[in-house]
Amino acid sequence: MYIPDYVVVSCFPNAIIANVPECPYGWEIDQLSLGGVCYTGIHSPSYYRFIIPDLTPRNHSYCGTQSEYMPGKDPKYIFYNSIVSNDTSLTVRNQPVNYTFSCVYRAAYLVNNAVFSQRVATVYVNNGSLGTFRSQLSMNVFTNSKFLYAKDAPYVIDTSEIGSEVFIGIEAKGLSNRFKVVINNCWATPTPYSTDKKRWSLIINSCPADYTVTIFDNAKDSRSTFKFNSFRFQRLEKVSTVWLHCEVHICDAERLVCQPVRTAQIM
Repeated sequence: MYIPDYVVVSCFPNAIIANVPECPYGWEIDQLSLGGVCYTGIHSPSYYRFIIPDLTPRNHSYCGTQSEYMPGKDPKYIFYNSIVSNDTSLTVRNQPVNYTFSCVYRAAYLVNNAVFSQRVATVYVNNGSLGTFRSQLSMNVFTNSKFLYAKDAPYVIDTSEIGSEVFIGIEAKGLSNRFKVVINNCWATPTPYSTDKKRWSLIINSCPADYTVTIFDNAKDSRSTFKFNSFRFQRLEKVSTVWLHCEVHICDAERLVCQPVRTAQIM
């Protein structure tokens, strides 16, 4: 009888599920362990399922799950583990198995768009990011500097209030506190395209680039926050839109120095 030799892996933002064929090479579920530590397999039709429910427990790994940070232009985190056979009997007649699996998660993202109309300063929010942590990373507009209540989208600022403060929070939900959100750069454009040449910088290299910008928290927690004064792009149509874009980095504080070094000058 042919037994497929593979592991089916699903990579979620803060969990990994690995499925191996039922009774691989004759091994029963109570003889297979995750990382050689946890006998937590679940019997599902035709498969044995092993779940890593938390990729980032503080100060230790879950059932031998290891992680590695890969720096570079597109930095990544790699989480890996294995499902291994372990029989304590005196004699073993089954072929040993070792299903090694991994999941790769991007560490850097472009988050957009918080936008507002130049004429009535209506603010819209479109949550999202690129990459595996898409469902975890969000950018919201808040009512004040306490950042307790996010504003519903869209919300309207009266025309006379152009220049009023806009409070922004970028958060990675569902990850442990050992992962910090680091805001690298934020800028505004009159179009939804982050590469638009017409742009106004708000944060450069984690430092304010506009005199109205105040960074409250950055790289201290799973949420980073800042504020700036609403504005309008000149010499454009009366009704146009300002789009906000932020490059952020998810930093593992247990292996990296996350707090940015402030060197930039305010324009």
